[in-house]
Amino acid sequence: MVAVGAIHPEFEDVREIAVLRGGGLGDLLFAMPAIDALAATYPEARITLLGTPMATALLADRTSSIDEVMVLPIASGVREVPGQDPDDVATAAFFEPLQGRFDLAVQVHGGGRNSNPFLLRLGARHTVGTATEDAESLERWVRYVYYQHEVLRALEVVGLAGAAVSTLDPVVHVSDEERAAARERLDAGDATVVAIHPGATDPRRRWPEERFAAVAAERLRHGDVVVLVGDDSDVAAAGEIERLAVASAGPGSAGRVRNLAGSLSLGELPGVLAECDVMVADDSGPRHLAVAVGTSTVGIFWFGNVVNAAPFDRGRHRVEMSFVTRCPVCGADVTQVGWSAQRCEHDPSFVADVTVEAVLADVEDLLAP
Repeated sequence: MVAVGAIHPEFEDVREIAVLRGGGLGDLLFAMPAIDALAATYPEARITLLGTPMATALLADRTSSIDEVMVLPIASGVREVPGQDPDDVATAAFFEPLQGRFDLAVQVHGGGRNSNPFLLRLGARHTVGTATEDAESLERWVRYVYYQHEVLRALEVVGLAGAAVSTLDPVVHVSDEERAAARERLDAGDATVVAIHPGATDPRRRWPEERFAAVAAERLRHGDVVVLVGDDSDVAAAGEIERLAVASAGPGSAGRVRNLAGSLSLGELPGVLAECDVMVADDSGPRHLAVAVGTSTVGIFWFGNVVNAAPFDRGRHRVEMSFVTRCPVCGADVTQVGWSAQRCEHDPSFVADVTVEAVLADVEDLLAP
């Protein structure tokens, strides 16, 4: 059996499993190999993901490992929504029908200060997860240390329940119908399709727009179709990248830009990414989703995030990283990150040192026959 860390004995008579994983798109995808491992180890068990509406939108009919998604209530450190306060009444109502339902509850949501007490309210027979020094411990737990790849962290957690590794990459299935709809929307014919996502939750992880535009312009000069993706927060950046790229590549290139930022639902995004030949992106949820649907990626990372979030292989994926250790504005040490670290108030790009030439070389290499 292959495991991350020590593999513990399986629990007996497990029929219902709850997995707690809120957060963003990348957080959800990082947990999927661990969920697959649980499904393989406990094939008779029913797995319920306690997650966000995003999980419902993304995972419907896309994985056989998750039987149900239950949307978490608004609760501090577990599910937080800007402008909404924690709702104790809704949280109590969430737990009431779940008391005693689960044989095993698994916490793969951060260090456990908030998520472990939340998980324990389920009243499951067995619990496993991570714990920081100040977190409530579960039945079986492993210390939460920030610098660890999130996929491996979650796999180490399920190893506490006896689950062996079945895959390292998340897998999101895309149907033939979704691919056909995406091909029609992209209207690329036989051209190579290059996706670009310029966004990231943390602005310090964002590569400058003009760099993305330079990559797009060069690929347009090669005759490729360039697809810009992102949510509503990426619309302005995508528009600027389109403007700069067409200005550089020439007006004749405008017909080969597909600016879909702000217009794709999360349910439509997997099909579009699956029909792209390569994606260039910051360290972001859509880049992780591209990995999950089987599309090659060039990721632009701050080196600290490589430890926690970079793709594992280099046959399909490339990583360009910047080695910034101090804030370019105030000089603060930015390597001390995680739940206990203080953060300076500045948001400069930590990845601006990554060059256009390096990214383009990676794209060409991945597209080579």
